[in-house]
Amino acid sequence: MADLNDLLDIDRPLPPERSFSRPYWEATREKKLLIQYDRVAGAYQFYPRPTSIYTGRRDNLEWREVSGRGTIFSYTIVRRARPPFRDKEPYVVAMVTLEEGVNVMSNIIHRSEAELKTGLAVKPYWHPLPDGRHLLLFEPA
Repeated sequence: MADLNDLLDIDRPLPPERSFSRPYWEATREKKLLIQYDRVAGAYQFYPRPTSIYTGRRDNLEWREVSGRGTIFSYTIVRRARPPFRDKEPYVVAMVTLEEGVNVMSNIIHRSEAELKTGLAVKPYWHPLPDGRHLLLFEPA
């Protein structure tokens, strides 16, 4: 099996910052993970949205800090990619289920293809971006 690329040397485009996602991105400056929580529904949601996916209301949402720990729910190994990932294959794109029950799509780093499996416990790895924010990746816990 081929070694997997960690994608840590890629110049990624900066994620756009929108009013409803600003708390998420500001928290990444301190390597903290904030996700939205609907107080009425009693449920988390990820990715940041302007309104609740449960109630459709903006005023029901609040931000809560979470550990970022979770398990790999599903994954794929990308063997052909477009720029800026071209020539960096193979690499992993995974769905990670956080302890709070929401799924986050990201890259898994520091793991070989032979060691990769669903159910693998992971924790956040904060990759620095040029503007001081960090990109959420995951590595084995």
